[in-house]
Amino acid sequence: MSSEAVVHPTYGNWRRPRRPGLGPFGLVGTFGVFGGLVLALLVSLISLVAALFVLVPVVVFLVPLTIRTQDGRNLYQLMALRIGWIRRKAKGATTYTSGPLSQRPGGRFHPPGLLNGVSVDEGRDAYDRPFGVLHHAGRNLYTIVLGCEPDGGSLVDPDQVDVWVAAWGEWLARLSHEPGLRGATVVVETAPDPGTRLANEVLDRIQPDAPPAARAVMEEVVQRYPAASSEMHTYITLTYSPASGQKRDREGVITDLAIRIPGLLSGLVGAGGGSAAPLSAERIAEVVRVAYDPAVAGDVLSVRARHGGTGLQWDDAGPAAAVETVSAYQHDSGVSRTWLLTLAPRGTVRSNVLRGLLEAAPGTRRKRVALLYRPIDPATSARIVEADRRAAQFMATSGRGMVQARAASEVRAAEQTAAEEASGAGLVEFSLMLTVTVDSAAQLADASVTVRNMQAAARISLRPADRMQAAAFCCTLPVGVLPWEHVLIPHELQEAL
Repeated sequence: MSSEAVVHPTYGNWRRPRRPGLGPFGLVGTFGVFGGLVLALLVSLISLVAALFVLVPVVVFLVPLTIRTQDGRNLYQLMALRIGWIRRKAKGATTYTSGPLSQRPGGRFHPPGLLNGVSVDEGRDAYDRPFGVLHHAGRNLYTIVLGCEPDGGSLVDPDQVDVWVAAWGEWLARLSHEPGLRGATVVVETAPDPGTRLANEVLDRIQPDAPPAARAVMEEVVQRYPAASSEMHTYITLTYSPASGQKRDREGVITDLAIRIPGLLSGLVGAGGGSAAPLSAERIAEVVRVAYDPAVAGDVLSVRARHGGTGLQWDDAGPAAAVETVSAYQHDSGVSRTWLLTLAPRGTVRSNVLRGLLEAAPGTRRKRVALLYRPIDPATSARIVEADRRAAQFMATSGRGMVQARAASEVRAAEQTAAEEASGAGLVEFSLMLTVTVDSAAQLADASVTVRNMQAAARISLRPADRMQAAAFCCTLPVGVLPWEHVLIPHELQEAL
């Protein structure tokens, strides 16, 4: 007889992109250091006092670049965030009202903030299924939303989970070859089950002449079952931009997206996504409506079950009133707080590392976990992995004496990444955002404790999105809002800082 040890697959090897430049200065700070030294040396040929007057402002400019938070932000970025908050608050942009009694034209409940300039069209794919297309007019971006019902990892063999993870990685790698794709988002939304679907399925089928005991049992099941259950929805958004130099109307873009949907859905099914289908414009409006007003979730489910649809339009999916504060976002019947990822799990992890984070949180009205992906084209991926490989080797060999363990680990990780990229793997930048919605501001303290416990179990580090709660709330909705597309400073310049 022989026994074989069970090997559980592990995953990892993600790395934060190394910032170019000298130490904590970044590329801009490095140019400032050398430029200031050269200028001071030239001025010192004339007068040492004049050189001192030149050197002092340079030092004052460079010191804030060396002071950074855990997620890499320097003092200039923190100051810009506070100044932007003060300006928005002075202009009254932190308060939003809509509806017939507001000053908004049209008298409808249009979504606020980053969704203010979004319009929705609808098309049909190759299987004649309706799908909604969100047009972000400010950035000329088009978003489609796919809904799926993942199979889950309970009672599933580790080998099957490993196959799903490999298929998901292949699907993400394919995104870098999608023409015009700017980013993708996976949103997992959980909420307590209101019991509406169960009541509609059971109560309407009870016969009038049923025994009283059987009727009482079924009514008790309908009443008590939702207290211990939750509903979970998974949405995947894909945001495209028309090819540069080509002027295409909306109908042409919608036709192009309709051709791509079947191939995208087949990849999701192979990655354990279960039954997947595109979301219609009405379903997208319903998701946004419930997110801004969680109290109507049961009504939306009930109307959809009885009439087959709600008839809700995008222009009526927003809140009647919303107020943004430093650490929270209040909207209709809910108060939300959003957290941003600052540190991914270090080392190797198993496939269930995020399971506790994705499950329903007790004491909350709704919870959304958004995984944001920014695919990188193959040419840029090759340059990045080679640059990281050279930087890791330089850091490992430039130290005195024995090479440190962390430097050696970075070298191995960089070599593995370069080898995988050369064999055809894709390179994707990713992040995570978490939004928790409760009934009142007094419950936010308990929600914060719950989030701290969940992030500890998931081995990640999160920070509240203070002074940008409204924008962060929109980023966790399945509407295709990509944070890097809505910044004043370009992404490349931010990396240089």
